[in-house]
Amino acid sequence: MNPEPIAGAGGSAGSVPRRVAVTGARGFIGRHLVARLQARGDEVVTVSVRAPCEDARLADVFRRAETVVNLAGVVAAVREADYVAGNVDAARAIARAARDAGARLVHISSLAAAGPAPPAAPRGEDDPPAPITTYGRTKLDGERIVSATAGLRWTILRPGVVYGPRDRALLPLFRYAARGFLPLVGNPAAAYTFVYIDDMIRAIEAAIDRDAEGEVVFVGHATPVSLAALLDRIRALTGGAARIVRVPPALARAAAAAGDLSGALTGRPAPINSRRYAEAMSEGFVCRVDRLRDRLGVVAGIDLAEGLTRTADWYRREGCL
Repeated sequence: MNPEPIAGAGGSAGSVPRRVAVTGARGFIGRHLVARLQARGDEVVTVSVRAPCEDARLADVFRRAETVVNLAGVVAAVREADYVAGNVDAARAIARAARDAGARLVHISSLAAAGPAPPAAPRGEDDPPAPITTYGRTKLDGERIVSATAGLRWTILRPGVVYGPRDRALLPLFRYAARGFLPLVGNPAAAYTFVYIDDMIRAIEAAIDRDAEGEVVFVGHATPVSLAALLDRIRALTGGAARIVRVPPALARAAAAAGDLSGALTGRPAPINSRRYAEAMSEGFVCRVDRLRDRLGVVAGIDLAEGLTRTADWYRREGCL
């Protein structure tokens, strides 16, 4: 754990500067969030959380803050124990420490904790969760720990696919397209809830500023994105010449098994493994966003076309394409 105070500079007119602690501040979302909070004049303390977590040390740092935003977590790992340490054990320590420090907790979970759903029947926050991957199950366990921590004031956000500048998750698809082909793995009709990074940051800001205690809130754009539409847009942004090649399910399953073996041997998760195969072969991950609007006053305004254009421009500026 390594607390780093960051002074805010020049908040917006009429805003009240806040003291906010951010875990996972060096990640994709964290870097954007810290920059935004700093720009609006908040005092930010960034906290690196490593297992095992020490509740007392965390609580000492969190006492400097009115709100803790927990972005720490493990998205990709080979061992189940790593998911548990990053998404369950860390959530427990952070929740207890925030409670002991008297700070509110904005806990960032994932739509994966709720499980898959098609556009025709999007998930609502009150639907029984049914995660299908170790990542989703451990994120759900982390949520349950947060909500069960006596005396803690909390809000849980469940974003869909978060993307934008600084994100590297979509970069391989852009690079494939630049080479002339795009692999389509899974059901081309499957759809997903996406959210551009600026809209994600607005949702976190609202959770910090508004009274939404005890709420679980999905975060995403209201228009679901099919896998086919995603690939079509990436193809257009890279010149329009790439061929979309559907990967047969049997071949994708074999690649996932090979990815699992590679991960076991190298200790690094492969781009295609059993988790990604399960998600790709699902009916999609789509959620309702009514509560985001009604409880937090946020409507995601950047659609896929605009968001991917901005993302592609950033990749080019950074020399990634």
